[in-house]
Amino acid sequence: MAYHKTKIAELPRISDRVTFIYIEHSKINCVDGSVTVAEKRGIVRIPISMIGVLLLGPGTNISHRAMELMGDSGASVAWVGEYGIRHYAHGRSLSHTSRFMEIQAKLVSNTRSRLQVARKMYQMRFPCEDVSLLTMQQLRAKEGARIRKLYRKMSSEYGIEWNGRVYDPDNFEGGDNINKALSAANVALYGLAHCAIVAMGLVPGLGFVHIGHDLSFVYDVADLYKAETTIPIAFQVASEYKTGDIAKQSRRKVRDAFMDGKLFARIVRDIQFLIGVSDSDVEHTIEIEPLSLWDNREESVKYGINYSTYKE
Repeated sequence: MAYHKTKIAELPRISDRVTFIYIEHSKINCVDGSVTVAEKRGIVRIPISMIGVLLLGPGTNISHRAMELMGDSGASVAWVGEYGIRHYAHGRSLSHTSRFMEIQAKLVSNTRSRLQVARKMYQMRFPCEDVSLLTMQQLRAKEGARIRKLYRKMSSEYGIEWNGRVYDPDNFEGGDNINKALSAANVALYGLAHCAIVAMGLVPGLGFVHIGHDLSFVYDVADLYKAETTIPIAFQVASEYKTGDIAKQSRRKVRDAFMDGKLFARIVRDIQFLIGVSDSDVEHTIEIEPLSLWDNREESVKYGINYSTYKE
């Protein structure tokens, strides 16, 4: 059967996509225009155009055809390590324009505008307080106190001993259950945030609070939601599952919590708020595929034209 490439305008909006799917030890192919996942228990078809991000874990084999379909459908793909706690690579995003990337770069390159965006992020955590005059040092201290208080509250509520956030990415099994659950849950959230960021054509590495990492902006965005999503989920999992695959149970709980797509839609809206763009800006920008040449007078000129006869 011939494969019909879906036009970008026919795809679901970014904010309407469901969530993420984590896959490991499986073979992924394309059959009759849909993605299939085959493993020892059988074969499952995935409505890929409704998925935000596909997290590919160890033992995953994926065909060229499947990658082509996912790329055309605007699904983000990330290759992750064992337990889903390492990010190795990701596929191309839905957006084919650099417009928002340029906005992000301008905001992060200016100290004043960067601080304004960072303050917006902290204001979202403290909606009833005015943080507009606080320094980054004061904001970090305020956020640290909030998270410590939350950890103590969750520890008491779920009866989990809490000795601090201690984990080693190179030795996942060396941590206690609550730190394992937090790591696995947070990485799932990172995947969702990463998908929204690249789908909008933004740069994951250009963070406003975090710096020096190729996922700095992903950590910026994900930190906005941990207190209400992954932290409570991790403590719940640690209280319910004393043995077994804690990482797997954490991913399942996070997946279930994100399944309705509301958080994904919220992430997109919040990123728009942070960089100062509207709904119409997002949808219009994603539908076009402009390619121009930079010009110091006119900002941009048409691509694909021979300018050898141009007269000053």
